[in-house]
Amino acid sequence: MNEEVDIKTSEERPIWPPPESANVNSIPPPPHINMTMPTTPQGAPINTNPFPEYDLPPELTQQGWRKFWSKRENRPYFWNKLTGESLWEMPLIKPQFDPITDPLGICHPPGPPVGVPLVTSPLLVAKRRPSEEIGGPQIKKFVLAGPWDLDIPTNVIILERPPCNYMHSHPEIEAYRCSLLAKLRQCYQELCHSRESIDAPKDSFNRWLMERKVIDTGIDPLLPSNCYPEISLSMYKEIMNDIPIKLVRPKFTGDARKQLSRYAEAAKKIMESRNAEAESRKVVKWNVDETFQWLRRTVGATYDDFQDRLAHLKSQCQPHLTETVRPSVEGICSKIYNLSSEYAKKVREKTLLILKDQNIEMPPPLNMSSTRKVWCYPVQFLPFPCPRLPVVEYIPDRDQALLRFQGDTLAINSTHLQKLEHLYRHSCFDDRKFDLFIARVWVMLKRYATFLGVNPSLNTSNADCQDTQASLPVTVFECLQKNFGVCFECFASPLNCYFKQYCSAFADCDSYFGSRG
Repeated sequence: MNEEVDIKTSEERPIWPPPESANVNSIPPPPHINMTMPTTPQGAPINTNPFPEYDLPPELTQQGWRKFWSKRENRPYFWNKLTGESLWEMPLIKPQFDPITDPLGICHPPGPPVGVPLVTSPLLVAKRRPSEEIGGPQIKKFVLAGPWDLDIPTNVIILERPPCNYMHSHPEIEAYRCSLLAKLRQCYQELCHSRESIDAPKDSFNRWLMERKVIDTGIDPLLPSNCYPEISLSMYKEIMNDIPIKLVRPKFTGDARKQLSRYAEAAKKIMESRNAEAESRKVVKWNVDETFQWLRRTVGATYDDFQDRLAHLKSQCQPHLTETVRPSVEGICSKIYNLSSEYAKKVREKTLLILKDQNIEMPPPLNMSSTRKVWCYPVQFLPFPCPRLPVVEYIPDRDQALLRFQGDTLAINSTHLQKLEHLYRHSCFDDRKFDLFIARVWVMLKRYATFLGVNPSLNTSNADCQDTQASLPVTVFECLQKNFGVCFECFASPLNCYFKQYCSAFADCDSYFGSRG
């Protein structure tokens, strides 16, 4: 091959890009870059329209598109307020069709938009990543005001557990259960007064409920029905402490003298009216007579003298009094437990009757022996549908709301109702439309009102409703969460919880509001 090849040296080859000192026009550009290079616009676009976000075809405006200026990229972008989609290029105009004759738009062929560049490939429509610049659309975060923080996630892990054997909350069943519990509370007061001539110890019934529910494996979430031993040790001790009379710390010397005299008379009366042993009766009688003689011959005794004399008399007589009244006190504890078991069966029968009327069968309990660790999840019920719930009246009243069912009206302030709504949205999965929300709130309020001894119809409360719960200040919860990562409460209620996940006394009615059992 005798062809001549024109070989140029490196000094004769064209340099690209050309140096600044060279004449650019004298060197022809290569063919593969002979095109217009895109440039980034500087400053805002020139637009005589005072509303640049509406500088779009009316078809795009009707579809929700708006035009904004990006300060970060220094160019316009398009945002759809209906779908939240954001694009750098102008979007396509969807074909318009008659919603009556062609509701799906299948009879109207799409045509090229007028005045809008046709996009042949979806890759050319560049989506814009969201930004937080001022002037652009921002997602608003709902913050619930109150002494709590329900946005803190949890890191609690539990062992997988079977569903509970309780039925879904039902206002009619809860009203019946609470009426039986109020009757049981009244029976406890009458037994203490008739058998031992004392009032029922303060908070004794509430503590009995809590102590029984710890060991109870029965069928009712409130009434104990399957406990061992049947006699509650806490109730037994509290009744014994008030026999023969309830002792208090007197304020004055005269009150101390009267209390000593009353204790001696009550102890003597018990030993004379009960079938006590001869030795016990003799010891108590001798100490009581000796106390009365001391009161008659002692003049000018001080406050401490009466208190010391009372302590001596109690140490001598109390063992004999305890042995004498022990069968009677055990009978009170046993009768309360047996009545509670009977009432629990009545509630169960009423529950099955309501399910039968709605053609719902109660499935058998599930036994699960699993040691698998899972993230803590709400209490689950047996796989059967929730029965139809009756209507509970909702009456707004200024800064509170009144919930009424069959004459029982319960009040809750608006702040706590919003909190319950927030917890319900996070924890309830079978009522996304909130059709059962008001009824379940009424059940929860009724449960706690009955437990605390509150009478909603009279707007009064029992003495037992005091000192039943203790709560930490909000600053303590904030400190625990910030410094130690605490995000779960072991004992709370839907009304006073700080975190959205907690444990409570009543899993059946509290599970809809975040309780883990």
